[in-house]
Amino acid sequence: MQKLQNPKNLQKPIIGITPDYAYDTKRFLIHEDYIHAIQRAGGIPILLMPEDQTFPDYVDGILFSGGGDIDPLLFGEEPIAQNGEISPLRDAYELWLCEQAFLRDIPIFGICRGMQVMNIAAGGGIYQDIAVQHGSQIKHSQQAPRRHATHSIQVQEDGLLYALWQKKRVVVNSVHHQAVSTLGEGFSVVASSTDGLTEAIARKQTGFVLGVQWHPEAMYTQEQDVLFQHFVEAAALYRKQK
Repeated sequence: MQKLQNPKNLQKPIIGITPDYAYDTKRFLIHEDYIHAIQRAGGIPILLMPEDQTFPDYVDGILFSGGGDIDPLLFGEEPIAQNGEISPLRDAYELWLCEQAFLRDIPIFGICRGMQVMNIAAGGGIYQDIAVQHGSQIKHSQQAPRRHATHSIQVQEDGLLYALWQKKRVVVNSVHHQAVSTLGEGFSVVASSTDGLTEAIARKQTGFVLGVQWHPEAMYTQEQDVLFQHFVEAAALYRKQK
């Protein structure tokens, strides 16, 4: 990852990425696929650490990465038995960061857990376990290489994804057991799986604010690269308008 000397003098947009946090080893973790995807799209990736409550005004876009489950108490529910490991440090920081990002109209890209964080920050909810609470019969936790697509999604023709892809159907990878249930304020569904589960959400009235349930950074396909390219382009425009 590139070390920043003077962010104000850089020409490329700076993309802040939220890492996972492991309490047992006390380490911040990020998969290299996120870094490579941002770099291929022309951005400069940096990690955003939950050190304090100061918004990182030097970034031009924020990517909320995937990871573990979100504390159900934060969206008004008691935990069910199928809810997995949570990270209080990460939950608190990301929800605050996302709320602040909404206020600033900064480009946001949420991936898997990141989409769920965006939705909760906007007042929405999630299924703690889709098999139990949604009754999905599609295998959403694939047993296949991470970059391999295992099920299809239906793309809404009036949404951001269709505008970027010009396709009604795309195949994606799938490694999750939670998903968006009730939509947060301002969001609309722009793609869903054939079982009716929300696979992507976006905000129309702002710039680039997109959440996807799959992992585009791991797939290395033209469709998924377009998402990062459009995100970084939106960040570059945001940088110019600061």
